[in-house]
Amino acid sequence: MSTGNLDFEQFRVFLEKACGILLGENKQYLVSSRLNKLMEQQGIKTLTELVQRIQSQPRSGLREQVVDAMTTNETLWFRDTYPFEVLKSKVLPEMLRNSPGQRLRIWSAACSSGQEPYSISMTLDEYERSNIGQLKMGAQIVATDLSGAMLANCKTGEYDSLAIARGLSQERLQRYFEPKGPGRWAIKAPIRSRVEFRSFNLLDSYAALGKFDIVFCRNVLIYFSAQVKKDILTRIHATLKPGGYLFLGASEALNGLPDLYQMVQCSPGIIYQAK
Repeated sequence: MSTGNLDFEQFRVFLEKACGILLGENKQYLVSSRLNKLMEQQGIKTLTELVQRIQSQPRSGLREQVVDAMTTNETLWFRDTYPFEVLKSKVLPEMLRNSPGQRLRIWSAACSSGQEPYSISMTLDEYERSNIGQLKMGAQIVATDLSGAMLANCKTGEYDSLAIARGLSQERLQRYFEPKGPGRWAIKAPIRSRVEFRSFNLLDSYAALGKFDIVFCRNVLIYFSAQVKKDILTRIHATLKPGGYLFLGASEALNGLPDLYQMVQCSPGIIYQAK
């Protein structure tokens, strides 16, 4: 597989147009590791040839396979811990106090391999166990990702031992999972049924998503240009109900848009409230 400068630049342009991701100029190694196998299977030798094939055969499914390969990332259960603690100790009590009798809607954007929305669902269950009756109207978690293959895996709720070991306590494993054969575990139905998975590109229209009380958009904005990031955050604001909360990744910051969001300092961590 050839990743010369011109090849790589053409691929960078293609990927940003396809899904908004802006590859750094030194990321040839990442492209090679993600696409080598697929290009060998397709008999494609250069990135320029790959882009030309996608453009000349738009219905072949190759475009989707390439985007899948470049956007698929494994993640952790309860990543960074504090967002889920803040959700349980501050955001849920406030939301349920201010909007009694309404079902909560939570969006997990770019949900990857599903650990985030399922971690949110487990957090809701833990809150419910210690605050009987407060979540009587229930909650819906809409989990979206660009990768159709990843979403298909997410929907099964099944994970191998390696994935289970990444951030999941033994107590939560015993409470929320059941064995599914050697080295595999499945999330129990009550936790899984709260999550609805949908295929969604963050560059597309958000109209069909509806309104949300809480949005998790964590560890994805770092892949976008400053302008695309600003556009996504503006559109996320339009999906949030007034006073709704946005959770970003630990290394991400809002950097602007003071008319749309107010920074809320938690202990630990920072979240953002829609104005």
